[in-house]
Amino acid sequence: MSKQCAICGKKPMTGHNISHAHNVTNRRWLPNLQKIRVMIDGKPRKTYVCTQCIKSGAAKKVF
Repeated sequence: MSKQCAICGKKPMTGHNISHAHNVTNRRWLPNLQKIRVMIDGKPRKTYVCTQCIKSGAAKKVF
């Protein structure tokens, strides 16, 4: 899985965990992806789509 939204292209973000003692370690924030059936080029396909695209209606579910 590429951890990227098929509709908007949202990817993981990077940053740091910072402890109370200010120890810095790398971390990633992953997008909330769901595997759903979506019409792509007139064909229903199962792809990973972020929840914001599902809620906004950018990705129309196919049943």
